[in-house]
Amino acid sequence: MTDIEQALEFYKIKEQLSNFALTDKAKETIQNLTPHLSENRLAAAQRETREARTLIEKAGNPPLVSLQGMMELIAAAGKGDCLSAGELEETGTALVAVERLKTYLERCRIYEISLAYEAEKLDAIAELKEAIRMQIRGGRVEDSASKLLKSLREDIERTSDRMREKAESVIRSNKECMSDSFSTIRNGHVCIPVKKEYKFRISGTVIDKSSTGNTLFIEPAQAAKYYEELMMLKLDEENEERRILYTLTAMVADASEQMEQNIHTIEKLDFIFAKGKLSIEQDAVEPRLNTDRRICLKDARHPLMDRAVCVPLQFEIGNGINGIVITGPNTGGKTVAIKTVALNCMMAQCGLHVTCSEADICMSSQYLCDIGDGQNLSENLSTFSAHIMNVLDILKRMDKDSLVIMDELGSGTDPTEGMGIAVSILEELKNSGALFLVTTHYPEVKEYAAKEEKLRNARMAFDKESLKPLYQLVIGEAGESCAFYIAKKLGMPGAMLKRAALAAYGREDAALEAGADDTELVKVSSQKIQKKKKVHRQEEAEKYRLGDSVMVLPDKKIGIVCQTADEKGVLRVQLPDKKIWINHKRIRLHVRAEELYPEDYDFSIIFDTVENRKLRHQMERKYTEGTITYEEQ
Repeated sequence: MTDIEQALEFYKIKEQLSNFALTDKAKETIQNLTPHLSENRLAAAQRETREARTLIEKAGNPPLVSLQGMMELIAAAGKGDCLSAGELEETGTALVAVERLKTYLERCRIYEISLAYEAEKLDAIAELKEAIRMQIRGGRVEDSASKLLKSLREDIERTSDRMREKAESVIRSNKECMSDSFSTIRNGHVCIPVKKEYKFRISGTVIDKSSTGNTLFIEPAQAAKYYEELMMLKLDEENEERRILYTLTAMVADASEQMEQNIHTIEKLDFIFAKGKLSIEQDAVEPRLNTDRRICLKDARHPLMDRAVCVPLQFEIGNGINGIVITGPNTGGKTVAIKTVALNCMMAQCGLHVTCSEADICMSSQYLCDIGDGQNLSENLSTFSAHIMNVLDILKRMDKDSLVIMDELGSGTDPTEGMGIAVSILEELKNSGALFLVTTHYPEVKEYAAKEEKLRNARMAFDKESLKPLYQLVIGEAGESCAFYIAKKLGMPGAMLKRAALAAYGREDAALEAGADDTELVKVSSQKIQKKKKVHRQEEAEKYRLGDSVMVLPDKKIGIVCQTADEKGVLRVQLPDKKIWINHKRIRLHVRAEELYPEDYDFSIIFDTVENRKLRHQMERKYTEGTITYEEQ
C-alpha cells in the first residue's frame, strides 16, 4: 500500500471492490490496481466498468465461481498424475460453471455490448464434462462407468452375501458356543463371536478377541474360501477404477489449454464485474476523461461517507486556473473536500466510476499528497519537520501533469514563519504548472492567492447562527476562521474579544465587527479544596518533661509524667494505681524531674514491669525469644 493510498484511504475503496470479487486472481489484480497512464487502456477500463454495470442491471448478476485450485489440478493432470474421483468431480463442476457463464453472456448479446462476446473465449468442453458426469458421482466412480466395473461390483456384493450367510449358518448351528447371535467384520474378515471355552468346537481362524479375552472372533472355515475370492474381486475392481480415472485424467490433460483459457477468462470477468457491482453499490457514474488538465465535478460525494449525511461538492479547476486555496473554520470540511476531489480523480483513472452526478476528469501522471500531522516518532521527527520533508519530496517529484493536495499549508510552527513558508510553497506549486488544492488558515496566503492569476480562493460555507459547518465549497471567495464570531456566540465577554483583536490585528474594531459588547464573564461556583487543619502543640503543654511530678486536678492527686504531650496537648501521667491520659490544662507542676532524679536516670525502672526490663536487658546482650508487653493505652 502506497503512502498516497494510505493518506487518501484509497485502500478502503480497494477493500470494497475486493469484496465483490470471487477469484484469488481478481482480488490480486484489485490490490495491484494503480492509475492508468495510457489513454487507450483507461478508456477500455472505463468501458468495461460501464458494460459490466449495464449487463448486471439488465440481466442480473453473472454466475461466476471462484474455481479455487483448478490450475493445480490441470497442472497435475499435465504431469501424468492420476486425479482422484473427487478432483475429477471438481473439474466437472467447474465445466458446468463455465457452461452457465457462457450461456449468460450469449443471452446478453441482444444488448449489443462487447463484453458479452467474451463468451467466445469460454468452452465447456462438452465431451469431457459429459464423461465426468456419466462416470463420477458423489466422489466415487459410478457402477455404470464400464460394463466390467458393474459386473465386478455385482460379483463383490454376491460373494460378500454368501460369506456372511455361511457365518450366520455356523452361528445358528452352534448357539451354545456363541457370545452373541450375529456375525461381525474384523480386519475385513466375517467373524463369529465364540466363547473362549468353545474355541476348539468351531473350525476356523482366530482373527481377534474381546477386551476381556472371554470372546474370540473366529472366521469360520466355510466362509474363509469366499474371503479369498472377495479379495481378488476387489483387486480387479480397484484396477478397473484406476483405468477409468487415468482415462478421464488424460482427457483433462488433453483439454488443459482450453481449461486454462476458461480460468483466465473467468478471472478477468470476475474483476470487470466487481467494478460494475461497486458502481451500482456507490450509485456512481462514468466520468468523461481528458488530457487538457481540467477537472469538473458536480455533486461530488466522498465515496466512503454515508450518502445520507454527505453534502454534495461542486468543484472546478483548469482553464487557466491550476491552484485552489481553501480556507474556513476548523471542522468546516476542508480536508474532506480535497480528499473527495483526489479520491474521485484516482478512482476514475483506475477505471472505476465516480461518486458524482457528472464528472469531467483529467489524467494525472502522479498523485502527490500531504495530509495529517505526519509525525514520525520512530525517526524522532516533529510534526513540522515531517511535514516539511514530505512537502520537499512532493516539490521534487511534481511536474505539470501532477495532481497535488496539501492540508494545513505551513502549519506546525511559528505563525509568521509558517505563513512565509506557505506562500513560498504556493509559488513553487504555481510555477510547476501542476494542478493543486491546498487548505490554510493564514490570511496572508488568502491575500496572495487573490493577487495571482492562476490561483483561486475558495471557502467552506459556515452557518453563523447555528455555528455549524455547511460543508459546501464556494470557489472564488476567501473564507474566514470565524474565531471571534464563534467565541462571541459561545459567550466570550466583549473585553476579552477586544484584547484578542488588539493582539491579533493591532486594533479593537475587528472585535466590534464580530458583535463584541459589554458583557462580562459570569463566574460559576465550584467545589473547594478541603485542606487538612494543622493542629500545633500548645506551648504550655511542652513545659512538662518526662519524670516531672505533677498534681492532677481537681482531685489533687500526685503523679509522674510518663509520656510527654502530643500535638493536642495531651500527656500521660503515672498515678499510684494506674496510668491516665489527661489534657495539660488539668495538671500543675509539682517538682521538676531534675530535682527528683539524677542525670541520665532510667525511667523504665518506674514505668515498666520487672519482667519487661529483664527481657529487654537480655535482648540487648544477645538474641532472646520473648515478647515485651505494654499496657493498653
